Amino acid sequence: MANKQMQEIRDMADMDLQAKLEESNVEYRQLKFDHATKGLDDPMKIRNLRREIARMHTEIRNRALSANSGDAAEKRDKIRKRRRRK
Repeated sequence: MANKQMQEIRDMADMDLQAKLEESNVEYRQLKFDHATKGLDDPMKIRNLRREIARMHTEIRNRALSANSGDAAEKRDKIRKRRRRK
């Protein structure tokens, strides 16, 4: 199930992905509010939507990292190595 969702997210264009993320965030906030005030029939919707939002954020981050130049990637690698030593 997650692989199918992730593949759909990967196939989206950048603008579509951003629009879907905004829409999902609004829906998530509304579900949280509804759950706190009157309850939901299926509270698992909140968890599933939160995970879908996380998948979208992951894909956006992966695209940003792949678009980085070589210098930016080297700088990021240096920072990661420095953090691991601590």
